Amino acid sequence: MHEGVFVGTVRPHSGQDGTTIVANPALKQLFGHPANTPEGRVLPFAAERFADPQARADFLDRLASEGTLTSHPLRMLRLDSSVILVEITARAEIDRQRGVVLVEALFRDTSEARRLKDRSRDLYQQLLQAEKLAVLGQTISQVAHELNNPLATILSWAERMQEQPLDATSKRGADAIVAATERATRIVRDLLTYAKPRPSTRSMIDLNHVVRETLELRAEEQAANNIDVVTALAAGLPPVFADAHRIQQVLLNLMNNAEQAMVASHGRGSLVVRTWHDAALNTVSFDVSDDGPGLAPEIRTKIFDAFFTTKPVGEGTGLGLAVAYNIVKDHGGRIRVDSEAGRGTSFVVDLPVTATAEAPPAPAPAPSPKEAVRGASVLVVEDEDALASAMGEALQDAGLKVEIAGDGEDALARIRKGSYDAIICDLKMPRVSGMVIYRAIAAATPSLARRVIFVTGDVAATDAERFLAESGCRWLVKPFRIGDLLRAVRDTLA
Repeated sequence: MHEGVFVGTVRPHSGQDGTTIVANPALKQLFGHPANTPEGRVLPFAAERFADPQARADFLDRLASEGTLTSHPLRMLRLDSSVILVEITARAEIDRQRGVVLVEALFRDTSEARRLKDRSRDLYQQLLQAEKLAVLGQTISQVAHELNNPLATILSWAERMQEQPLDATSKRGADAIVAATERATRIVRDLLTYAKPRPSTRSMIDLNHVVRETLELRAEEQAANNIDVVTALAAGLPPVFADAHRIQQVLLNLMNNAEQAMVASHGRGSLVVRTWHDAALNTVSFDVSDDGPGLAPEIRTKIFDAFFTTKPVGEGTGLGLAVAYNIVKDHGGRIRVDSEAGRGTSFVVDLPVTATAEAPPAPAPAPSPKEAVRGASVLVVEDEDALASAMGEALQDAGLKVEIAGDGEDALARIRKGSYDAIICDLKMPRVSGMVIYRAIAAATPSLARRVIFVTGDVAATDAERFLAESGCRWLVKPFRIGDLLRAVRDTLA
């Protein structure tokens, strides 16, 4: 028989083991006994064979009271202490004079069947999740486009306001509008990243350089929140093949969470950022540690779940760590957390090293965005009037000659009649889209096609991503900063 067979006596409530009359080879193999083990030494109902001692007592009490049990599941231990899952079908007779129970039992190993069942369930759940994300991705893609257009308008005009001489109240209001718009932008982009991750653009990057850039972005806000930053960046790190912008997104999410936890806990804090190279594992790692309140064990198991957050309503989406987890996993790395309640939290990210890589050269400092653009002629194609007006005025302030086309048909008419040094074009417009405009330009004036800059509220759609990749044109995701727009124009004209 393939099932383990046992016949013998069991002492339910005694520290002494019973006796074994029959223990077939399958039973010996199941519990890890050598084949030549005497049957009397095989004691499957001994207390040490049960993963849970209480489960032994419950099983034997039920068997004694009911007389028979069929396919009763139990977690048991082999001789090497590894756990096996078994189902026991048994019959019992009570010998009250001797204080024992005569048991005849069949043991069936269900460990592999359970693993296959769990794997099948996991695959099914993954398929369901993929279907949900596909639908969610389409919905969010449409919503993102509708949200990003007004957000771009708000951000552009708020930046224009910041450049004007304002009284203290108006300046505070403009700053608040910019900050709130950027927060809304991050939420939309986190939703897009989680629901439909974009293919990453990878190159050999210097992790220390990415860390320094990220800390510069956070420096002003960290100072305002009384956050002391300590860095320990290892020299001579080997480069990693990664998407610098997405790794920076991981860093920003981890730093932002740490800072918010420390400020909420005691109004200030100390943030430690370290990097190192583990030659044995061939990884480059970074660590973001805080001295905040720490995480309780029940929270640590959920922090990478989407939409799980410990922040008050309105202050967190529960997507930051889920997005970070997906980005790190997509890079072939791993992210882990070490935390104790009251003793701070540390997130560690390990990224694989490419063995034959050379360190990338340090980037040359970029000139000011407003340099090298004065006097150039630019056509802005944008169907959002308020956004087109804000972009046009910003470009004019930078010394550019600007014309505005309110739709694709107007743009094509202007391009046929006039001459432009660069074209800034919305990708998604009714009737005549940016793609159609680009193809018309490429057919008539190939040199101008290389000087088209696209702006878009949504690049999650596959056709948009493919088109932008094939065209080779620069593009900006709405909402964007005016400085980024001027920088794109400068680079295009150069």
